[in-house]
Amino acid sequence: MSFFLVAALAVFLVALSKSGLVASLGVVGVPLLTLVMPARDAAGMMLPLLIAMDVIALIAYRREVDWKVFWILLPGAMVGTLIAFSLSAVVSEAMVRLAIGMIALAFVLDAWLPLRKKLEGLPPSRPWGTFWGSVAGFTSFVSHTGGPPVQIYMLPMRLPPALFAGTNAVFFAVVNASKIPFYFVLGQLSLANMQAALYLMPVAIIGMALGVFLVRRIDAGLFYRVAYILIFLLSLKLIYDGITGLFFA
Repeated sequence: MSFFLVAALAVFLVALSKSGLVASLGVVGVPLLTLVMPARDAAGMMLPLLIAMDVIALIAYRREVDWKVFWILLPGAMVGTLIAFSLSAVVSEAMVRLAIGMIALAFVLDAWLPLRKKLEGLPPSRPWGTFWGSVAGFTSFVSHTGGPPVQIYMLPMRLPPALFAGTNAVFFAVVNASKIPFYFVLGQLSLANMQAALYLMPVAIIGMALGVFLVRRIDAGLFYRVAYILIFLLSLKLIYDGITGLFFA
């Protein structure tokens, strides 16, 4: 029972993230699942659920995509995915969580203080986007935590919430689909993981439907204020998890 309670909470939060309502929530999915199952199995079980959520998001936001941003991010993401697969036996999740947490924390502090010149309003940069796309592909492969790197690149653009959500939806739909053969080779798409994903599918659908309903009704200013606060809190959680995983596991 405790497994399904924790798993249902994790899937619901990820579904809200995938809907575009609170995009930073997606990083808690696999870390939360690791409380009740091995990390590799958690990532494997989550993948079919993510793909189902991607289908819903694509239907909801198919006409609201910044294709320029998408094509800037995608090539780097594919490279990051291949690197993560090649290093899957070497790089630990603790290392990835610590790196993501530190990057996300620096990003939020820069936006709030600011520590340097603000980036808001600048046009999308291809080298900058390729870099963050590759980071997103790598971290998404390891633990489905590709959201913060993409947000670091996209949030300063101040896109309307629906356009932000739609661009994320298409980008991660392609990234998640590209993981399927690699996860299969690594044994993460086991029968047990697929059965657990099937049981949790209704939770994913409800979370997505609720998020899609709300994202079109939320004020853009409130949307970005909430996003930055959540990224800040989650960055602290990721840093804590990374340090404890590296030194106290």
